[in-house]
Amino acid sequence: MNDSLNTHYGTTFGTGLAADRQRVLRNTYWLLALSMLPTVLGAWIGVSTGILASMGTGMSMIVFFAGAYGLMFVIEKTKDSSTGVAALLAFTFFMGLMLSRLLAAVLGFKNGGSLIMTAFAGTGAIFFAMASLATVIKRDLSSMGKFLFIGAIIIMVAGIVNAFVQSSALMLTLLVLCMAVFSAFMLYDIKRVVDGGETNYISATLAIYLDLYNVFQSLLSLLGIFGGERE
Repeated sequence: MNDSLNTHYGTTFGTGLAADRQRVLRNTYWLLALSMLPTVLGAWIGVSTGILASMGTGMSMIVFFAGAYGLMFVIEKTKDSSTGVAALLAFTFFMGLMLSRLLAAVLGFKNGGSLIMTAFAGTGAIFFAMASLATVIKRDLSSMGKFLFIGAIIIMVAGIVNAFVQSSALMLTLLVLCMAVFSAFMLYDIKRVVDGGETNYISATLAIYLDLYNVFQSLLSLLGIFGGERE
């Protein structure tokens, strides 16, 4: 009798746990889709007004780090309320604005529009692949986190240095590494939600959004370098 009860409650608990994880994953995907709207709006305003074009490398870097990390701090502080959603959408608008300089440069190519669409499709394909893998892989990937974090820090520091050194070889290396590291991060972050390691959908959305953003930015930069057609 006790064994039957234990089995029953164990099954019920397991089913409830799986349902909670599915709910977090579903909410994450919905919020991720919604976050694309302010990103596009921010990018459009940035390209249309050229607001970032007047900023030098140093100033734009200061604005980026202050704005991005400031908003991420607010998101994490308010992630358990509806204010967290508003903060996340404000963050994605800001990130779209920051992306406008790259978009404007690519749109300067004769085939700029098609390059952007290719980068968007490529990023979508990577996301689909990583999301599919996350639901199939049974192995615990939590040990990947510290290595990916170190990789991301190295890329960030090297990117700051290269903003002043202007080395083409280093830039290409960093773009390829950035694509690889953040594609892996995408798998890691989605798997955390699937496994129940991340239970807050706002935090999960922020992590996956940053993965997508970095993959898209790197892929678009590479496409511009190797596939851009001058007028």
